[in-house]
Amino acid sequence: MSAYLKEIRHAIRELHGCESSHVRTVPIAEVFKGRVIWSGDVEVFDLQGHPRAKRVYAWGYPNGRGGWEITTALEIPPVDSPETAVKVAIAALPL
Repeated sequence: MSAYLKEIRHAIRELHGCESSHVRTVPIAEVFKGRVIWSGDVEVFDLQGHPRAKRVYAWGYPNGRGGWEITTALEIPPVDSPETAVKVAIAALPL
């Protein structure tokens, strides 16, 4: 497993208090009014022992200090796919 995926698993453990296993990587390009506003790979993880979710979607960016800035989205409605995870994360950004 890559250092990047290990970093994401660590973030999932810290943020959500459970273990996870990597399922797949999904490339996403979020388009708004004909322009790509976000593009990247979303990592899909199954969760073990979370009280509400069986899956989490996560991605990261280098933080400039040798690590990663990780975003996670639990598969709890309205999040039901990597695509909706990205849309919800974008909607949550401050204007």
